[in-house]
Amino acid sequence: MVQAVSRQKEAVIWTSFVVMVPTFLWLGYQLSPVVIEDLPMWHIVGFLVLAIILALIPIVVGEVPLFLAQGVSLAALLSFGLFIEMIVTLVSVLALMAYMRFNSDNRLRIPINMLMFSGISLIAGFVFYLLGGTPGDTRLLNIGVITPILAHEFVYFTLNTVALYFIQVQIYERKSKFITPDTKWDAVTSIMVLPVGLILYMLYEQVGPVALLYVGLPFVILTLILQLYHSSQKVNVYLQQAADVGHQLTERLDTQGVLDVFLDKISTLFKVDYAAIIDVNGEKIMKVLRVMDKENSVEANAILHTDDEELLAYMLKRGKSVCYFTKKEWKHMSKTHLPAKMESLMCVPVIRNHKIEGLVLLASTSKRTYDKSQLMIVDILCSYFGVAMEKARHYQETKQKSERCALTKLYNYRFFESVLDKEYDKLNKGHSKSLSLIMLDLDHFKKVNDVYGHQSGNEILMQVADRLTALVGSKGTVARYGGEEFVILLPDMERGQCFELAERIRVHLATRSFALKQHIRETQGAQMVKVTASIGFATAPDDAEDTLDLIRHADRAMYVGAKKAGRNKVAEYRKTS
Repeated sequence: MVQAVSRQKEAVIWTSFVVMVPTFLWLGYQLSPVVIEDLPMWHIVGFLVLAIILALIPIVVGEVPLFLAQGVSLAALLSFGLFIEMIVTLVSVLALMAYMRFNSDNRLRIPINMLMFSGISLIAGFVFYLLGGTPGDTRLLNIGVITPILAHEFVYFTLNTVALYFIQVQIYERKSKFITPDTKWDAVTSIMVLPVGLILYMLYEQVGPVALLYVGLPFVILTLILQLYHSSQKVNVYLQQAADVGHQLTERLDTQGVLDVFLDKISTLFKVDYAAIIDVNGEKIMKVLRVMDKENSVEANAILHTDDEELLAYMLKRGKSVCYFTKKEWKHMSKTHLPAKMESLMCVPVIRNHKIEGLVLLASTSKRTYDKSQLMIVDILCSYFGVAMEKARHYQETKQKSERCALTKLYNYRFFESVLDKEYDKLNKGHSKSLSLIMLDLDHFKKVNDVYGHQSGNEILMQVADRLTALVGSKGTVARYGGEEFVILLPDMERGQCFELAERIRVHLATRSFALKQHIRETQGAQMVKVTASIGFATAPDDAEDTLDLIRHADRAMYVGAKKAGRNKVAEYRKTS
């Protein structure tokens, strides 16, 4: 990721660039034993062209582009001297930066790279001359000739490693290891480039500029081979990481967990400044399920319309993954919620049963951040994601059916028993002080069914369930015990508090009529019906020694203390000694 640098640092860097780079070039010219007027300019142009071609085929490791133009620079040093080597190096660096197309957020890399490479070239060239190195001497088997060349390459590589570490730690203030994968790849390319650079130098000295063709073509081929090899290695790493993410996704049994894991992993796996998981609700409407957006251009749960989202609408119509390297490729789809600074873009549909159920959108402010291999990995991850979401949905649906009453949507008695066991275990272990249980039975419910029909009875049961859920809230667990009976479990609720809640429930049910729309009466419109309830409760540990006691005693209080006492009452169980 591009990291912001303070304005003070940026000013120092640009000032150093303006002052130091010309100074370094001047010093390099002074150290060079050749005169500009004596140099074969067209030959040098040939070296520059070859260096530029190699710079346009970089191997990007992490955020560091490596290129094999150093071999051409070495041949230029040995043929024409330090000044021309510095020119070739800086021109190849400029070509690379033009290819990478740095934007306003990372424009600071231009002065940093120019300072780094010009300074390193100057110091390494000085060491070359200090140890007796002489341009034009082709006696490479002579120890006095080869030693300055090897010293030059060693100093060049070492200073490059130190400079990259300094830039990361001191300028961008990032945590970094001194030896990284970038360093290892730089070492490999330096070792491979050295003999090729020496061959280019030897051939040039013998046959002239035609050597650029003889060595340049194999050099380009070698670069392409290294680039392909690195790409295959990178794809292998991505595939392994994708498999790990797939395992983590399939382990999650809730849809929210799957969404969180997927967004977190995909945002870590790839360089993203914007990432979103978008649910496709229909042909026109989409919903942002999860988003990682530094610009806060859109929030989770936001509704998007295809009329206002040309890019997403195109994706839905296309039905295939797409990868854009720069904004120029997709700027014609200007109507979008994406932040204006986004450049690189990947968009992958989540397809299940030949239907697009969602879109995964990744974007970066840098150009050429993504490639086709990364698009393939995201495609694989989206397949894992789709399977994991479907599995989680099925699990949640099955779990709900096994735990909930189909009519009232309250917990069923089987699930309630498991909750009761857990809460009683907490009570026994001293994690809670009390445990109250309310039993509730609707009065004369059979009469309601006989007069208004069983559909009306179901309406009352559903309305009672809604009212109980609202009245109890987070204080406890409401379940349907069976028929017209309900049970409420209240952890850490004392007897007095339980009585107050039970009385509030009784009054609420008794004073608010129930509207019956599906009645069997001949009259039109909803029928308003009064329904009361008999309620009993017991509180552990005073009233019960185990879960069965607690249920039985609350049930007894309801029937003996409330039903037999005239109904529409609240009764508590009192354990007699």
